[in-house]
Amino acid sequence: MPRFEPHPPVRAAVVTGASSGIGRATAEALAAAGHPVVLGARRLDRLQEVAEGITDAGGAAVALPLDLADDRSIDQFAAEAEEEVGPIEVLVSSAGDVYPATALAVEPAEFARQVQVNVIGAHRLVRRLGPPMVERARGDIVFVTSDVVRVPRTHLAAYVTAKHALEGLARAMQMELEGTGVRVGIVRPGPAATEQQATWPAEVLDEVLAEWTRWGIVRHPGYLRPKDVARAVHTVVSMPRGTHLTLLEVEPEAPRGGAGLTRRG
Repeated sequence: MPRFEPHPPVRAAVVTGASSGIGRATAEALAAAGHPVVLGARRLDRLQEVAEGITDAGGAAVALPLDLADDRSIDQFAAEAEEEVGPIEVLVSSAGDVYPATALAVEPAEFARQVQVNVIGAHRLVRRLGPPMVERARGDIVFVTSDVVRVPRTHLAAYVTAKHALEGLARAMQMELEGTGVRVGIVRPGPAATEQQATWPAEVLDEVLAEWTRWGIVRHPGYLRPKDVARAVHTVVSMPRGTHLTLLEVEPEAPRGGAGLTRRG
């Protein structure tokens, strides 16, 4: 007899922040691997485009609106996700929000909003979808965090705080769920080519990059592609039962011969 029963042949997955960037790439990667995927984000039109692309490629996807700053939206999303695809076997918490401002410049309301989206909303969704996993004695919960936990960055005070809190939540859950059959993993990406920084004004981005360079945080112009991080997430959830990847950090490789810093966007 095996020590652990294998994964079910079909494992329904939920991915938040799935309208773009890492969330979208993760949803596409999981769908390509055979997971029916529920996509969650605020931009329903973008979500539907992603879902259509997945189904056109032969996968199964459902797009549902999700606002992690709205408790009712989270509760409704969780209920509808289970109605659409059945028991959720995989939850990838990838939604996030980042606003460039120092600790003394960021408005308290904006600071609170980033903590709400990145941490409190994520916890509420996990609280809805996690207990049934424990009852079934299997499941994967993956939190996509950031390497700002390891190397804090200036001008991202609220984001750094939120991602530290998110990893704290994940670490506590890893201990609490040990032996239940539910695995909690952390995927910690470094700088990635997503829409987040691309929306910042050019002068703000230049100022921030200059500060990061001064602190030795940015050493080369390489960026991760969202699909690179998605592959890491898929690796975490696809490991056979009996194996638990607790933390997987992904960093961009420096371009060969690359020197100096270039600005995206």
